[in-house]
Amino acid sequence: MNINSAATPGSEMSSAYDVKTKLTARLFFWALTSSLAGFIFGFDTVVISGAEEAIQKLWHLSSGEHGFLLGAALYGTVIGSLGGGWPTDKFGRKLTLIILGLLFILSAVGCAFAWSPGVFIVARFIGGLGIGVSTVAAPLYISEISPAKQRGFLTALFQFNIVFGIIIAQVSNLGLSHIGEQSWRWMLGVAAVPSVIYFFMCFALPESPRWLLTRKGDRAGGLKVLGMINPQASAQELEAEAESITTAAQTDAAQSASGFFSWRLRTPILIAFLVAFFNQLSGINAVLYFAPRILKMTGHFSAEAALQQNIGLGVTNLIFTFVGLALIDRLGRKTLLILGSLGYITSLGLCAWAFFGQHFTYLTYFLFAFIASHAVGQGTVIWVLISEIFPNRFRAAGTALGCGTHWVFAALVTTIFPIAVAKLGIDEQHSYNGGYIFAFFCGMMVLQLLWAIIQVPETKGVPLDDIQRKLGITAV
Repeated sequence: MNINSAATPGSEMSSAYDVKTKLTARLFFWALTSSLAGFIFGFDTVVISGAEEAIQKLWHLSSGEHGFLLGAALYGTVIGSLGGGWPTDKFGRKLTLIILGLLFILSAVGCAFAWSPGVFIVARFIGGLGIGVSTVAAPLYISEISPAKQRGFLTALFQFNIVFGIIIAQVSNLGLSHIGEQSWRWMLGVAAVPSVIYFFMCFALPESPRWLLTRKGDRAGGLKVLGMINPQASAQELEAEAESITTAAQTDAAQSASGFFSWRLRTPILIAFLVAFFNQLSGINAVLYFAPRILKMTGHFSAEAALQQNIGLGVTNLIFTFVGLALIDRLGRKTLLILGSLGYITSLGLCAWAFFGQHFTYLTYFLFAFIASHAVGQGTVIWVLISEIFPNRFRAAGTALGCGTHWVFAALVTTIFPIAVAKLGIDEQHSYNGGYIFAFFCGMMVLQLLWAIIQVPETKGVPLDDIQRKLGITAV
């Protein structure tokens, strides 16, 4: 489905404004500020790995208690992502982002000073809520302030910051690991520093013009922000853009009696669900979370070597995320998904071959290729695509659906992977059974490739309202 073709009625109003809209330092700062929530997301995801063993020993936790304590953030993330559309619509994009900063600060401070497992669980849960909502609010906000030609790059800054946060957490844990028995508190508490910076930076953000125009009914405020986004636009062009946004919203409201889960929204709902579903069924979380275990169970890597290779995977992720950022507005979302799928299939197939045939010499290279394929493809595309395919009225709810799907399957894959390893009896003597897991992920990526070719629309350079018209959501 290509939606770059013929112009649609009403697209002329937005195109005159959009053609003149350039990527300014101001716009980049706004997008970068919002995307810093992704940095805290990535940092929080990995930082617990350096502290979890000390925490279990300190409070003498059983395996079940330890698992529940570690999962507290993930439970909060699932709830936050599923419900993140409500505060984003109710209170606005800017205020929601500011509140996220407070949640991040509370979580970091609460974990650092936790005096009992219960306090620690509450603090981690609060942080998880913030992360879940951030995956809805941050990409959505960026997509609504971005020029069509740069929307992919600016929105994908969220993914870049996730990857960057992961690497900084690994380095931070390494640097703080030798400062004494309380090093775990410093590991978790240091997250308060970027959280405070993010919190105060958010006050410099303007509200989304689309929220002002369509939710708050503040036309003057919406026009002011549109003028800040594109200072080269004339008053007439700003009025035309505002009129295009409000007209599309009014038309959509008139057609929305059936609510979000309706036949009319079936295409964007299915796209949001499947892009998140396939993201996790690639096995990305299994590899990122359990890479040292995967390497050790081959019998060819020591614990130290496995940890070193894990850092290498993080660096590979960061480098190829840069590549994805450079390509998403040039090649497009659909093209990157297809290229990423081909890379997934090849690398996962080779990983399966390595396990089945006990060819472990090149396994790390295959895993690096897998991470690179993810970073260029799904990793860059997911947050962009989910945030741009829904109409204004349902963008927050649609983004929440996609993000919630992502986190539910992230939790399932992360939970099931160790169980699958145990059930298959994968160890140094039976490492060949690991091939079945990678073969399964490879098969799922074949399905993703077919889906990307058949159904995924190309949205690069297309104004948001035109995307909905071409998907048949808004009447033309």
